Amino acid sequence: MADDKTEPNDEQQDANDSEPTEPQGDLQDVAAEALETVREAISEAEAATNPDGAEPMPLPNLESGDSPISAEKISLLADVNLNVKIELGRTRMLLEDVLKLAEGAVVELDKLAGDPVDVYVNDRHIARGEVLVLNDNFCVRINEILNPEDDNRFPKSKAG
Repeated sequence: MADDKTEPNDEQQDANDSEPTEPQGDLQDVAAEALETVREAISEAEAATNPDGAEPMPLPNLESGDSPISAEKISLLADVNLNVKIELGRTRMLLEDVLKLAEGAVVELDKLAGDPVDVYVNDRHIARGEVLVLNDNFCVRINEILNPEDDNRFPKSKAG
């Protein structure tokens, strides 16, 4: 019994490879239709989110932080001196005890070693940090910037 299946020769194989088959053409048509449908959907969505021809308001990019206007305004204040204080702790002493202070005297404070120190700028409590020693100098590493709204010395004005 002879096989009905025959192997195509090289010429027939090359001819089959170079000719596009009908399904590939259909796929291109389907893809083009799908693309057009997506474009229409996007246009409809834009029209729905933009009623009455309203245009979106352009907003400045606040993330970059290097706006030329704000940098220019800040540069006007660059040479203003501020009084910065670092408070290690506090204590109350009688005048008699203050008068007895001498070189080598130890004054006990209300904070423990390792507690955060308070940072004041122009007598306003703005941050907390930790004391470090760098090249035989005391330094403060800022660990927390305080929220100005939490400062009770400056009550919020009530607009009424």
